[in-house]
Amino acid sequence: MISTQDLTLRVDGRLLVERLDWRVHAGESWCVIGPNGAGKSTLLRTVAGLRAPDGGSVALAGKPVGDWALPALARERAYLAQSRGDAFAYRVIETVLMARHPYHADRYWEGSDDHAAAEAALRTLDVAHLAERDVRTLSGGERQRVAIAALLAQDTPLLLLDEPANALDLAHQVAVTDLMARLCREDRAVVSVGHDLNLAWSGATHALLLNGDGSWHAGATRDVMRPELLSACLGHPIAAIAHGARTVFLPDAPAAVTNLAPVRNTQ
Repeated sequence: MISTQDLTLRVDGRLLVERLDWRVHAGESWCVIGPNGAGKSTLLRTVAGLRAPDGGSVALAGKPVGDWALPALARERAYLAQSRGDAFAYRVIETVLMARHPYHADRYWEGSDDHAAAEAALRTLDVAHLAERDVRTLSGGERQRVAIAALLAQDTPLLLLDEPANALDLAHQVAVTDLMARLCREDRAVVSVGHDLNLAWSGATHALLLNGDGSWHAGATRDVMRPELLSACLGHPIAAIAHGARTVFLPDAPAAVTNLAPVRNTQ
């Protein structure tokens, strides 16, 4: 699905990712983890074909991403941005139907197949009852679920999601994580940026850590989501605790600092 070779990413002259050799195959769900400003969103936009690499190359399905015609690219990968703005009073159903545009080469209006795909996606994301609502009236979590429904209706083999759990309540965070895992079992591929280590561990088969200084680690979650690697990546001690058959990640207490001057009340 995705292959990068010697991929380098910079923003404002700052090196974020250096010489990333990375492969994402059908049936895999990747979580991308790193501190703020480490290049997670930049990586996703580059893989989606929305920005050029600063070095190296990106290919989708074996073809350089820059060589894809836009309609064909939109049928190959779907991209969920971290944030969006709604300037116009579109209904929810219209918002999701717009994701079907890549399949309209020979027609202008949506067909029954487009409506069936949109309605099924709305039901899957538990927002079918909002179909006639103005998207501008939705809560943040409702709007996020509509955006993911549009991603689903686009019906691509590769899904790229930038913080899909953003604004979702706990039940819908778990539901979306389970949905992405199910899609991978149906031979799709998912790459998702997120900050919740427990959601990542429960839903992802693989992890990519971006340290923000050019270095990175990639591999199966059990090999990459280790406390020492996560602690170094996130800049805070991370503990992995066994809880029955589960593993739970928690921020650990930092080492005590003994050389601080005492705080004095100057009033």
